[in-house]
Amino acid sequence: MSEYMNQEIGWDDSISKDSEFTILPEGDYSFTVAKFERARHNGSEKLPPCNKAVLTLELTDGVHSGTITHNLFLHRKTEGMLCAFFSAIGQRKHGETLAPKWNQVIGSTGTCKVGMREWTGRDGQKMQSNEIRRFYEKEAAPEAAPAAPAANSGYTPGKF
Repeated sequence: MSEYMNQEIGWDDSISKDSEFTILPEGDYSFTVAKFERARHNGSEKLPPCNKAVLTLELTDGVHSGTITHNLFLHRKTEGMLCAFFSAIGQRKHGETLAPKWNQVIGSTGTCKVGMREWTGRDGQKMQSNEIRRFYEKEAAPEAAPAAPAANSGYTPGKF
């Protein structure tokens, strides 16, 4: 995370950042990986402690656009989702074995299905957020609007 996001706010400090949370309609979206962070999952009922990749994906379908944070858990239970992500960005073909090239993830593009997740908050209020339901293989992806390059990622399409 950026240093700014890790700063404590003092009792007398000024604040100004409004929440910019947008719910996207369900559907197929082109995505660009804008950010990648290495993190650790502390464990849960369904998954033991393991490494995780925290991805910030910029999404568009040509009409709607937004950002989703998506976790990829580095565990054998979730290996299928890891393979699907790397197939979506073109690092892997279906059925192949891959040693992921994590340093090439930022700026990668692909297509995914975005869905809606609903839950009840601690206050009993019904809540909603978007989630990635699936990543499409690069060659078999449905038509979606082209993804815009990630801002400030240092990535230039077609430049090697």
